[in-house]
Amino acid sequence: MESSTEYERALECLSSLIIRRTRADGTNKGDQFDVMFDYLKILELEGPISQMKVIHVAGTKGKGSTCTFTESILRSCGFRTGLFTSPHLIDIRERFRLDGVDISEEKFIAYFWWCYNRLKEHTDEDLPMPNFFRFLALLAFKIFSAEQVDVAILEVGLGGKFDATNVVQAPIVCGISSLGYDHMEILGNTLGEIAGEKAGIFKKGVPAFTVPQPEEAMSVLEEKASQLEIQLQVAPPFNIDLLNGQRLGLDGEHQLLNAGLAIALCHTWLSRTGHLEGMHLDTNDLPEQFIRGLVTASLQGRAQVVPDSHVNEANLGNPNPGQLVFYLDGAHSPESMEMCAKWFSHVIRDGHSSRQNSLQNSTNGSSNVVTSKEESQQILLFNCMPVRDPQLLLPRLINACAQHGVQFHKAIFVPSQSVFNKVASHSSSLDDSPQVDLSWQLTLQTVWENLAPSDKGFVNHKTIDATGSASDCMSSSVFSSLPLAIKWLRDVSKQERAINFQVLVTGSLHLIGDVLRLIKK
Repeated sequence: MESSTEYERALECLSSLIIRRTRADGTNKGDQFDVMFDYLKILELEGPISQMKVIHVAGTKGKGSTCTFTESILRSCGFRTGLFTSPHLIDIRERFRLDGVDISEEKFIAYFWWCYNRLKEHTDEDLPMPNFFRFLALLAFKIFSAEQVDVAILEVGLGGKFDATNVVQAPIVCGISSLGYDHMEILGNTLGEIAGEKAGIFKKGVPAFTVPQPEEAMSVLEEKASQLEIQLQVAPPFNIDLLNGQRLGLDGEHQLLNAGLAIALCHTWLSRTGHLEGMHLDTNDLPEQFIRGLVTASLQGRAQVVPDSHVNEANLGNPNPGQLVFYLDGAHSPESMEMCAKWFSHVIRDGHSSRQNSLQNSTNGSSNVVTSKEESQQILLFNCMPVRDPQLLLPRLINACAQHGVQFHKAIFVPSQSVFNKVASHSSSLDDSPQVDLSWQLTLQTVWENLAPSDKGFVNHKTIDATGSASDCMSSSVFSSLPLAIKWLRDVSKQERAINFQVLVTGSLHLIGDVLRLIKK
């Protein structure tokens, strides 16, 4: 109990470091990026970072998946790994993984106060406390150096050039995953500008890899690499046949790009650190360790399938037991929406959901997912940040699903339960009826109603009132809170026991985390 209270106190102090992001560019010296080096001096981390064998990854889409594959491969090769990623879904400790496992509360508390107290003691008006993400990056460096990891895999938080992780001066290898339009208010309005920010992680003499990119982005990446006298190498998409009939641990066609990049990063890291001996790697063959790493990689909230035990256990013993199953993917850009739609359509069509995420299934007390095609209905549970354009996101989702024969019977729009200025713990509860402004959700609903086909009936064309909703239309509803929406889904599932309800949750990683926190209780 004392440890838990101490943990909550640490999260309160961490929350105090959250500020609204300002644009980091050349006009304000990257939001005073150079102060990061002052913080490193205070924490005596300059030496440890220079000795750290880092793999540094930036990108718009897939950088988290690339880092996850990379960590899993090198752990399978026998190395002690440290993985720093963002954002977290349920608990802040997800951002710091040692040997593939979230850091323990005890270690988090110890390293947190070690860093926080020293920074508090040595900062003032001229050198203020670091903001939230910068503190987390500093904490990651402290954790990885103290835990003596063999390799530190760092996912860039935002951009590259002025990201807090870019204090690493001599990584072993750098990678840039797929680029697209996201965070334009900070990174720029063109693919070229965005690519220029991402390429800021390139270092002279350090090998750099990317995946096939749009021409505008690729030309900027190549130019930045040329200026540093390094050759930018393009990692080919992964050939799934190399897994000998097995499947990647992270599902979806787009993961072939991320797996290909991860293989290139791992191969280069092994080569440059003198650990390649005995590893046979070519276009037609993969070492067993690489295969094991690719197959066992796992990442919450990306192409994740979680049956709802609350409903599924209640329906056991019925002659036609329907199920409520959540399909979670944190897609939030137009391109990733399309990838998400393809994955969802594929997994509900081919019935691979029972294979995916066995850990989550067992956690939720269910091991079997019913995938009867003729008795299933698809529902969208959606929210996105107001900085995103639903006119770009929702059409890509609807059209890609339609191309694969999937139409949603209903869409549900909910406000975010998480608040930007407070770090919640895994034990935090979600309020059933917060007083929130639903104008954004009503805007999303209007966009949906103008796009969605109206001939798709919900529950075999019977009218079921969306009890508790703030706005109920022909093919969509707005609920004032996520708990109310989940309760309604569960009630309908219990009422219509012969139907499998397949709920795609997407649009925001915050929404994914909130859903996981609710349905895992």
